[in-house]
Amino acid sequence: MKITTWNVNGFRAVLNKGFIEWVNEFQPDILCLQETKAKIEQINDAHKQLSEYETYWNSAIRPGYSGVASFIKGGQYRVINGLGIEMFDKEGRVIRIESDEHNFVLFNIYFPNGQRDQERLDYKLAFYNALLEICDQLHNEGKNIIITGDFNTAHNDIDLANPKENSKTSGFLPEERAWIDKYLEHRFMDAFRVLYPEDVKYTWWTYRFNARKRNIGWRLDYFLVSENLMPRINKVFVHDDIEGSDHCPVTLFLD
Repeated sequence: MKITTWNVNGFRAVLNKGFIEWVNEFQPDILCLQETKAKIEQINDAHKQLSEYETYWNSAIRPGYSGVASFIKGGQYRVINGLGIEMFDKEGRVIRIESDEHNFVLFNIYFPNGQRDQERLDYKLAFYNALLEICDQLHNEGKNIIITGDFNTAHNDIDLANPKENSKTSGFLPEERAWIDKYLEHRFMDAFRVLYPEDVKYTWWTYRFNARKRNIGWRLDYFLVSENLMPRINKVFVHDDIEGSDHCPVTLFLD
């Protein structure tokens, strides 16, 4: 099974950059998109070109902002929008996908960005806390969990090109990175880093300074998986050759 995450930085924009063609060629079983910046009525049925997929959308109340979408091919799934917490759910950040057949709960998440001001940083950290409380309960119920999406945080020095220069930048602040540590203390594993402990791979590059061509990037797009799921994961692939957004897709291969 192939589960792909991709922050598309605007669904309508990426449609003109080879998105449909790439998905039809690669054929992920579940495709998790973040920062769609659109409501379903604005898509003009473009997603129906991917006729093999059932599509689910969770859009922000604010137009042109945030939003996630999940494309699912085959199988029986339960799909729930949001965390059940209004202050987060109004921004359209979460789609929860449950599969009895594959024995997992999959969270497709666009984590908040904390760069604007202290209020948004606090909001971001509160989001991390609320999600972890939900995951703790699911773990206590014996569920296997996959959290994927744009975490808006680089975990360690290896996960961005210029760690020293960004030590006081939101996305690499100690209090943000500590939340990734906390998830790893709560029965999660960073699937990519477990499989490739020394690999330097980035999933986001600023549009400025010719950063992508120079590979001056950050690894912001993750798969955190329950410890019990890790033996079923044989590969995590970073599609850093796929353009169309300032992020690239990342795929988890699950037995």
